[in-house]
Amino acid sequence: MSKVNPKELSSQSLYRSAGGRGPLVTMSSEAVQAVDRFAWYSDQVRQHIFPITLSTPYTSDFRSEVSALQLGAMQVVHFTFPPLQAARTARHIQRLDPQGYQLGWIRRGVMGVTQLRNDAFISTGDMVFFDTSHPLEAEIRDEGAMAEITVLRIPKSALPLPVAQADRLLARRLAPDGVSGSLLQQHLNTLTARASELGPAEAHRLGTITADLVASFAADRLDRAELLPSETRTTMLRAQINTFINRHLGDPELRPTAIAAHHHISLRSLHALFQQEPSTAAATIRHRRLERCRADLADPRMRDQPIAALAARWGLLIPAEFSRAFRAAYGMSPSEYRAEVTCLQQSAWDHKPLCTRPQADPSGRRHDEGSPPQPATEPPGARETPFAPGS
Repeated sequence: MSKVNPKELSSQSLYRSAGGRGPLVTMSSEAVQAVDRFAWYSDQVRQHIFPITLSTPYTSDFRSEVSALQLGAMQVVHFTFPPLQAARTARHIQRLDPQGYQLGWIRRGVMGVTQLRNDAFISTGDMVFFDTSHPLEAEIRDEGAMAEITVLRIPKSALPLPVAQADRLLARRLAPDGVSGSLLQQHLNTLTARASELGPAEAHRLGTITADLVASFAADRLDRAELLPSETRTTMLRAQINTFINRHLGDPELRPTAIAAHHHISLRSLHALFQQEPSTAAATIRHRRLERCRADLADPRMRDQPIAALAARWGLLIPAEFSRAFRAAYGMSPSEYRAEVTCLQQSAWDHKPLCTRPQADPSGRRHDEGSPPQPATEPPGARETPFAPGS
């Protein structure tokens, strides 16, 4: 079996682009001398996880990276490191027990784990659950590449599951499939990608949401959803419905009645759920469809597509109704918006002053009347920059 080259940190590190902006702090062993790098990494693990003994054949030059994101009482920590062995003993626990759970997501690598008479091999893509109050043994196998693991630190008080039930999950392979697993994965990926945008208040709120997602994922693996508090079940149902809406925006039949039927709840229950949202279910669908249409209208790659076709792509089949809704939402018709964005893009390409929208004079004639609009053409060599769809 080939051995990992510790001099090559992963070029695909999830947090690498975030640096130290916002509540995310990223640290690298590159900041210390080669002979001190393993000791540095060991200190980081003790600080961000708990007291533990580490050993590795790569002590001479242990290249590693640690990123930590604080979310209220929760913490997300991402580790990139060479293969190693870890042992947490009763003496470690006596020294410090943070009284928490740890959910590890193996982004790359193979881990062998043992805790509370349970043992398993956890491979890339799987998750594993630990309790800081019990001894633990773990080994990251040498698979010829750097390992990457994302760890969620969860206070026991923040996870609304009975301890006896949670203990059944320790050191087990937990595949993040099903609705709760998919939602948890999407949530973590969004946190890692947009950590630099978080403010303290939003980070605290997201910590509560993260705990609810972990609780739902754990309860699903136990097949004991009734163990969850009603507030957590409501949060999860709302998240599932929002995901369902986003996936079916192009379906003209996407209506509150269809959403309620798909999730086996009454229409009244659906309306009650959306009382905690900025808009009703119907208004949410309409807004997200309009946002997708606006993004398509601004996309140079779709400039030749008829506006009616773009609207139909997102479930808006009646052009007149779409045009009225678009104007009400954005203050201009779809064609005016497309023309304005095209003009702005053209000005940027040509390095000309920004164009302005035609203004109407008191007589009711447009100032550009008599000058028929010319189709926008892209200058030679120009690069298209698509606009990201709104959410």
